[in-house]
Amino acid sequence: MTLLELLEKESLRFLLFGGKGGVGKTSNAAASALWAAEHGRETLVISTDPAHSLGDSFDQNLSGGEVIPIKGVKNLFGMEIDPRKAFEQYRDMTQQVDAGEMGGMMGLEEFTDMNAPGSDEALAFSKVLEFIQECKYDLVVFDTAPTGHTLRLLGLPEMLDSFFGKLIKLRLRFSNLFGRMKALFGRGDSEQDQSLQELERLKETISASRVELSDPNLTSFVIVLIPEAMAVSETERLLQALYEFEIPSSHIIVNMIFPDISDCSFCQSRKAMQLKYLTTIHDVYDDFTITEIPLFAQEIQGVPALRRLSTLLGTGALPDKGEK
Repeated sequence: MTLLELLEKESLRFLLFGGKGGVGKTSNAAASALWAAEHGRETLVISTDPAHSLGDSFDQNLSGGEVIPIKGVKNLFGMEIDPRKAFEQYRDMTQQVDAGEMGGMMGLEEFTDMNAPGSDEALAFSKVLEFIQECKYDLVVFDTAPTGHTLRLLGLPEMLDSFFGKLIKLRLRFSNLFGRMKALFGRGDSEQDQSLQELERLKETISASRVELSDPNLTSFVIVLIPEAMAVSETERLLQALYEFEIPSSHIIVNMIFPDISDCSFCQSRKAMQLKYLTTIHDVYDDFTITEIPLFAQEIQGVPALRRLSTLLGTGALPDKGEK
């Protein structure tokens, strides 16, 4: 089954693209989303990469954390998640008491650890999960962050479940105290109840999303790499995490393959090096569908260039002459 055949699978709801930084995840995610939209599936493509380039791929501003229609393409929408904005929203919701003072008073010092490193990413991803549960798109395509960040994201549903579960328990234990001290904090009971309901709802969303992300009928993770040592090494690390978190993955895109140019010694050297790693990739991952994409002569930017890339994603093999 080629990648485009996977996109035709009616039950597929989530398609995630991941790999080492700089291997072309965004271009391939954007091209896949474009193909799906132009073949009748209402599609949303979301960037969870803090260094957003999704808007650059479509040659359109997608910043701001809102869903934006892609110009000139029916059924296609884009969105770049702002981790800081999502974190600030949930921090405002949860910081209704002084964590240090209340933690000391109640023996709940763990409350002070809630703003741990990476919690902004966690909350941004929770916003994505929350949005997905509510949206009605036929397909959601994720342009994920580089491998290290993606590995953390894969573990976030479980971490968030625990994170917000702990917050909910603390809020319940504080509820009576909040009622007595509402004048001090300037918040009414109804607003506190609403915040608690928000936390409970988010925890339920995270639990539900964990089930969906591990369902091979609904979800697939596409690994993007280039045929070089570091990318191959990171792919193995990413695959181990996918297996650990039970995220289905059956497709690999080997990107930026040099064309065969006989009168260019540099090109021939790079080609020979890439062929060595291509052989390794095919030998090690023989149970995956491997799609080889040539190195484009120009930057892949704008709908026409993405459309050219999308046609190659359906071949499952590198054209003889490469992309000139």
